[in-house]
Amino acid sequence: MSSINTNNSAMVALQTLKSINSDLGQTQNAIATGKDISSAKDNSAIWAISKVMESDVAGFEAVSDSLALGESTVAVASAGAEQIVETLKEMKALAISGQSETADFTKIQADMDEKVAQISAVIGGSQFNGVNLLATDVDGNAGTSLTVVSSLDRVGSAAPTVSTIDVATVDFQATLTVGTMTGITNSTTAATAFAEIEGFMTTAIDGAAELGASAQRISDQGDFISKLGDAVKSGIGSLVDADMEAASAKLQALQTQQQLGVQALSIANQAPQTILSLFR
Repeated sequence: MSSINTNNSAMVALQTLKSINSDLGQTQNAIATGKDISSAKDNSAIWAISKVMESDVAGFEAVSDSLALGESTVAVASAGAEQIVETLKEMKALAISGQSETADFTKIQADMDEKVAQISAVIGGSQFNGVNLLATDVDGNAGTSLTVVSSLDRVGSAAPTVSTIDVATVDFQATLTVGTMTGITNSTTAATAFAEIEGFMTTAIDGAAELGASAQRISDQGDFISKLGDAVKSGIGSLVDADMEAASAKLQALQTQQQLGVQALSIANQAPQTILSLFR
């Protein structure tokens, strides 16, 4: 039955064209933004997951900054500790030479005094951003360790937790009391000073080794967080990014369908005109 009031063909063609235009709009938006899912209405579940993971990526960047700062702080302290070890080696050599009866004890002690002053200067100057891991008071607030944020841990739907690495001070201010060392005035006092320096050497080497191990741990954690952040970013991309090759092909197909839809609607709209021929 033909009707001049109801054009079913035109309604079908119009609905088809609307559907094509809607798909074409989504495809053009995906090409323009580079994302298949750019808002919650596109896919609420995937969008929510991507936003949670994006917040974690921002957290990883903050963790990386903390690790970089911690690594630099420990590296400065480690360099200071290693320099102190070298200075103690020189003091040890002086103490050995002082055990000879023909040694110039006055000059040896003068050299010792300079090296003691050098050690004190290194301990005081081995700070980064106001944190000194060779001192008794690490941060000027009676702190005894450096806390470095090392990771952001998430399990299931629970809120993430922050993990840290604590680097304790080696406290050379209290343990390397080189200023109280026996003065070298003869071979006997040189032997006594030699024994004291041996003890200081052990303390300094152990402290430098501890700082070196901490520095390596922080460095390794920094590498891990960097790779983890990249992996999560890649995962987010696989969830929400558009496949540009597929989007390009789909765009061309939809543009062709749109042209055909317009033509089909035009034909359907002309159908009622054929009714006129019935009345001629």
